Amino acid sequence: MIKTEIIRVNPEAPDEGALAQAAAILRRGGLVAFPTETVYGLGAVIYNRVSVKNIFTVKGRPGDNPLIVHIYREEQIFELARETPAAAMVLARRFWPGPLTMILPKREGIPVEVSAGLPTVAIRLPSHPVARELLRLTDLPVAAPSANLSGRPSPTRGSHVITDLNGKIEMIIDAGPTGVGVESTVLDLTGLRPRILRPGGVTREMLEAVLGAGAVETPEALNDSRPLAPGMKYRHYAPQAPLRLLTGETRVIHTFLQERVDQARQAGKKIGVIGYDEDQGIPSCRTEVTFFSLGRRSNPAEGAERLFHLLRLCDQAGVDEIYAVAPPRTGVGEAVYNRLLKAAGGKVEEIK
Repeated sequence: MIKTEIIRVNPEAPDEGALAQAAAILRRGGLVAFPTETVYGLGAVIYNRVSVKNIFTVKGRPGDNPLIVHIYREEQIFELARETPAAAMVLARRFWPGPLTMILPKREGIPVEVSAGLPTVAIRLPSHPVARELLRLTDLPVAAPSANLSGRPSPTRGSHVITDLNGKIEMIIDAGPTGVGVESTVLDLTGLRPRILRPGGVTREMLEAVLGAGAVETPEALNDSRPLAPGMKYRHYAPQAPLRLLTGETRVIHTFLQERVDQARQAGKKIGVIGYDEDQGIPSCRTEVTFFSLGRRSNPAEGAERLFHLLRLCDQAGVDEIYAVAPPRTGVGEAVYNRLLKAAGGKVEEIK
């Protein structure tokens, strides 16, 4: 077990001395967990192959799952990518710093562990002030998947990282809750048309406002035999209890949930329901179940910010079964739906 140093910083005014210490750990080959505007990341300098391998070991992450490389200035894209299409630079000017990851052909010299043996590299320039200052002080690209144990809900608070990784890495930087709440959008720019491989904080609508209507593909990539980007193949974000994702008319779902709650009560089971404020009208949701609100259905950003924290609260509540009401698949709601689908093992149940 490693003695993990936990430092707490103000996200609005990061302590440069503390972040310089974290940068020194990264440069000498250690692992540091740090906040981004999406989720917390577990960082290692990409050119230190031992450190990068340690990310996979600590997380229990499959070796064929590529990592995202984080940079602190736009020009670093040319150090990592062999080709940079015009669309990449247009998108960088519009969405960087921010929650957009672009997949591009990689240059030689990027370790195979970072790209999982693929000829591409995933690049992102985060906007969180702590991440930006840490990357500036490190002055090297940093590979950073989410700072959680593989398969668990992604961490959106420093406390989540401490629960999963305390004693396993050299340092955790706790700067409180993140903003977006779901991981970055992953956009593949190596084909004829840009493809969203993972929906996130930059929505399809936002991308097409820049690239043109109909310019972006969104393939269903949950079961790809080899993932081109993080989060495409493996079951992710899963709480300890089995989760069932429900879709259908609200009234019908409410009736179904009422029946399931009654059955669970008779069986002595504890039920968790993840839904929206409007769903709290289900009679038994007031007394017989633990209800976790994603906020207002009309505001998908609330659900994105809350989702992973709610999944961890389900664990803390000790529920035996979880039912999640599918979010509207518009805007960032598409990313919330994607994460719940992964947490449900790729299955969605239409209630009629």
